[in-house]
Amino acid sequence: MLLAPVTAHALDVHAFTLAKGQDVWLVSDRTLPMIAMTVSLPAGSAYDPRAKPGLAAFAADLLDEGAGKLNASAFQTALSNRAIRLSVTPERDCLIISLVTLADNAKDAFQLLGMALAQPRFDQDAIARVRAQILSGLAEQDEEPASVAAKGFYRAFFRDHPYGHPVDGNATSIETINAGDLKSFAAAHWVGGGLKIAVAGDVDQAALTGLLKTAFGRLTMSTPPPLPFATHEGQPGVQVIAMDVPQPTAVFGLPGILRNDPDFLAGYIANYILGGGGFSSRLTDEVREKRGLTYDISTDLETNRKAGFVLGEVATRRGAVQQTISVIRDTLRDFAQNGPTDAELADAKTYLTGSFPLEFGSNVGIADQLNTFQRIGLPVDYVRKRNALIDAVTLDDVKRVAKRLYNPAKLTVVVGGSPGAPGAATPAAPPPHGASQTAAPHAMLRRS
Repeated sequence: MLLAPVTAHALDVHAFTLAKGQDVWLVSDRTLPMIAMTVSLPAGSAYDPRAKPGLAAFAADLLDEGAGKLNASAFQTALSNRAIRLSVTPERDCLIISLVTLADNAKDAFQLLGMALAQPRFDQDAIARVRAQILSGLAEQDEEPASVAAKGFYRAFFRDHPYGHPVDGNATSIETINAGDLKSFAAAHWVGGGLKIAVAGDVDQAALTGLLKTAFGRLTMSTPPPLPFATHEGQPGVQVIAMDVPQPTAVFGLPGILRNDPDFLAGYIANYILGGGGFSSRLTDEVREKRGLTYDISTDLETNRKAGFVLGEVATRRGAVQQTISVIRDTLRDFAQNGPTDAELADAKTYLTGSFPLEFGSNVGIADQLNTFQRIGLPVDYVRKRNALIDAVTLDDVKRVAKRLYNPAKLTVVVGGSPGAPGAATPAAPPPHGASQTAAPHAMLRRS
């Protein structure tokens, strides 16, 4: 029921304003009797009080743990009895909420969401249960080299900026957060100002307007103060966080560019060629194929609202950490100096334009992708123009931006795990069953 096939070029995206500062993008599709909505609020971890990291995520995890007259059990029963799927994803810039419902149950679904946002209960038993879950997750993260390295990277790269602390906070902070903190955060950040709403499915504008007013009409129209731009990005060099593990993970990065930079799409293509293209990327060829140092290495061009940066990850055996970092630096240096070939550029464009429609293969996918575009400030016609913009990027454009972005002297590297002597024979662990070498986002890194 979630699938409603459509191509990106065939999308008819209708934009309207629900209230001042509340942008709505709608794709009305009667193919299936279901509705998917993705909405973002200014309630990400970057808004955490300095002394209480993890507050935004803690509050988000309690969104479906009771509201109004319904305790946690009653609220979740109301969702499940109507086959309503409500999920939350706290990120650094914002809180992302996804709501999926059958059209016949839409009124109840949007009413329950509105109740959760405007009348959260934050009952003590729910707080205690969710606190225990968060603390258990944090303890597990402390044993995972990738998570340890990611947290260390954000701390080193952003220092005192609000992006520098983990989305989930730390155990000390989570232990101290109370109901008053949660209520205060929700009141200040679960607000109507700055809402970005994307909807796809069996609904027209008139009906949707009524549903959205049910969900968001009781929220205050205040908007939190804007986050500061990151004025310092990076701490070049290698930092090691000691862990007794056979396969350390290195998280590495460079200062990048904001999404509204005219060079962004050239940088996006450059990243695909360098490290975002799975088996076809330069880094995979140099680190995995030629030297057998890892099973997987990848990079992303991250687009937070107040900072752009290149983010990469690689895991290798203890004795090969230094060599792996050296190969990464050499590959960056060569790419910055010489850029891609004509063939690499052509292949990248073919993949990036050909795979784009796959992002819109369901109503859920449409709502998620459109909300992503909303969050990073793109215009509503971007869906229609995007592939032409990719095709218009020239080889000289990519070479210029590669030189701008991939200076190895600016590389920040944080290693989770203790490097061993060069040549140590500990093998790298194989990837999980079914894992693929495609340009997948660093989900763990973003929440770390």
